[in-house]
Amino acid sequence: MTGLAQMAVEVLTTADGRAKTALARAHAAAWRAARAGNAPPIPVGRADPPLRPARPAAPELLDPRDVPRRKPGSPQGRIALLHAVAHIELNAVDLHWDIIARFADTPMPMGFYDDWVKAGDEEAKHFNLVCDCLEEMGSHYGALPAHAGMWRAAEDTADDLLGRLAVVPMVLEARGLDVTPGMIGVFRKAGATGAVAALETIYAEEVAHVAYGAKWFHFLCGRADADPKEAFHTLVGRYFRGALKPPFNEEKRAEAGLPPDFYWPLAEGADARAAAWG
Repeated sequence: MTGLAQMAVEVLTTADGRAKTALARAHAAAWRAARAGNAPPIPVGRADPPLRPARPAAPELLDPRDVPRRKPGSPQGRIALLHAVAHIELNAVDLHWDIIARFADTPMPMGFYDDWVKAGDEEAKHFNLVCDCLEEMGSHYGALPAHAGMWRAAEDTADDLLGRLAVVPMVLEARGLDVTPGMIGVFRKAGATGAVAALETIYAEEVAHVAYGAKWFHFLCGRADADPKEAFHTLVGRYFRGALKPPFNEEKRAEAGLPPDFYWPLAEGADARAAAWG
């Protein structure tokens, strides 16, 4: 029987975005059915994931400095903003399935796999919601260039599960909690109700993805008898390039299990706050 890790590799090696997300959602449904006892059990198994996931021929991937900047107040600017979100969501699909395949040899409770399958399923839904919005606006995913550096965090933490949890859900996805309310405001002002609904769904569900990262980060720290805050600061310093950027959505970060003393000391201008956190 095909194990969950091999199912994850199938997602990672599918290039087309719509096909990748359809497969991700089908595998997630199969996993849920098996876990509920409505289908034969699916083992976690082992697999050999690629260093980089398969990608469609478009969009063209550029260095972050070379991606054109567009003002979100214009229709083309709003299309560019949604295109960037779609690219983030497609990368998130692969990131969540990659953590299953790449670290399947690390003994973890079954709830670990339940969480990341659910996150990967929801990211697939998010990608399709945003792609639908792009198509309603006369565009599509792949029509514009995109950021080439998004997979770098996965490559940098390919041998470090604790580092992966620190950087991907607890830094990169937490950043989404900070910026998404502003994006929702842009589309609400433009009367783009479909985009507002899609972004509100993403915003609501991303809190849980950050929380999964925090939960399993603390679990692994507890198993290693390590201080979670100190470990987080060390790993972010090792794997994340640059400082974290305020302002922070402290309410949603707290809801996801990220207290301020985790991220404020790593922020731009953090020296002024150092005394407050000790």
